[in-house]
Amino acid sequence: MKKNLGVKVVMVSFVAVLAAISTTVVAEEPDAEKSALLRFAEQDYLLGTWGGWRTDLSRRGVDFEFFYIGSGPMNLDGGIERGAAYQGGLLMALTLDSKKLVGYDGGTFNASSIWLNGEKPFSDRYVGDLNKVNLVDFKNSFRLWELWYEQRMFNNKVSLKVGQMSIDRDFILPEYYNGLASINFVNQTFFYPTMAFNVYDQPFYPVGHHALASTPYGVPGARLRIDPCEQAYVQFGAYDGNPDFSDSGTRATLRSREGALLYGELTWKINQSKDAQGPPGNLKVGGYYHTDEFFDMYAGTFNAFDNVVAAHGLPLPPVSPGPARTRTGNHGLYFLADQTLWREIGREDISKQGLVGFFRVGTAPEERNLAKLSIDGGFVYKGLVPTRDWDAFGIAASYMEISDDLRAAQRDINDTLEAAGVPRTQLPFTKLADYEAVIEASYKAQLTAWWTLQPSVQRVIHPGGRIQGNIPDAWVFILQTTLRF
Repeated sequence: MKKNLGVKVVMVSFVAVLAAISTTVVAEEPDAEKSALLRFAEQDYLLGTWGGWRTDLSRRGVDFEFFYIGSGPMNLDGGIERGAAYQGGLLMALTLDSKKLVGYDGGTFNASSIWLNGEKPFSDRYVGDLNKVNLVDFKNSFRLWELWYEQRMFNNKVSLKVGQMSIDRDFILPEYYNGLASINFVNQTFFYPTMAFNVYDQPFYPVGHHALASTPYGVPGARLRIDPCEQAYVQFGAYDGNPDFSDSGTRATLRSREGALLYGELTWKINQSKDAQGPPGNLKVGGYYHTDEFFDMYAGTFNAFDNVVAAHGLPLPPVSPGPARTRTGNHGLYFLADQTLWREIGREDISKQGLVGFFRVGTAPEERNLAKLSIDGGFVYKGLVPTRDWDAFGIAASYMEISDDLRAAQRDINDTLEAAGVPRTQLPFTKLADYEAVIEASYKAQLTAWWTLQPSVQRVIHPGGRIQGNIPDAWVFILQTTLRF
């Protein structure tokens, strides 16, 4: 029944999108009066100017945004089990411009919150992947997201931002192929690389005091950006090492035991000057360092195995030789390139039709991290279908390799149990941990200026990297819509 329902939903979804992209608004003569329906479709927000309030407030330096993501993920085959869910998220943001508001130049204040709703979780229940397939697959809550003030100085050559922030709004930030301003991929790893989440506590491992403040979570911190020339900038960030995961997001604490998470990044801007003629792009190289203590991946795997056995009452003897050792600090390095490869028209095209490519690679030491290497890349073509200038088709792939130390621990656990008399057929790791890979293809149809409809098809290979079991490869379909109002 679930399989037939899934096939029907996929077919109906694709028919709806095909109908949308086949519908073309015929351009009218410049002096022709537009219909009320066309004006409604072309306005920036569903609710327009809110009776003129939005326009008047913006003129005075007050801007606000409401952005809703509604998503229906469905596991069609493989993974843990077949099934579907509905998940949504409402993003609310307020921005104040100091120049317009009080006449003081260079200041920006931002306050934002997120309401997450729907059936949670999806990946953990149906797929078992590390690279979560759905962008809003977080626990339900109504929480503070960001609350910061930024001051630009010295003719915009220097800017300092202080407050509660999400690190993904500043670092490893794609500027052309994906992001909150233009969601072209639904899998979370293409929004922010899963490698960066190495600083999280791992399931069943000894508990530490460290994590990553990425959307929808924020932490107290500061970010300094310096633009020494038009072609490049460098930035540094220092953040609390453990976000508040409560439902409100307001319980910010600064404890020495949590340490700090430090980021640094250098960006080289390609063809972004006013007179540049070639297609624009970015090259980014950076790294991070967490000051807390992290558990050894080899010894920690033995402890994690014993914890799983105890939690599930499995008939297997303990294997851990004792408490896992800790290692001071953790770090990673990354490189990101996103480049416009070809433009259909030129810089004057406001819809920016053309082909964008991206490539990203990250690495981290395997003795204290779940994943040691990640590589992802892909292409986004905007305006692929004639007369659909604002639509975007994207295809991307990701590969994440699991730590050799973790794999060695699994092999040695098997050997220890076999030496203790456990039959080979009952050994826990029939397949050793290796990698998780994802391939995603999506088409975002811009139905109006404020409404999108986006189907995404994903192939998840080795869900969970075979860390906790040999989960079958999965086919996932997601239909996502966004609204601005």
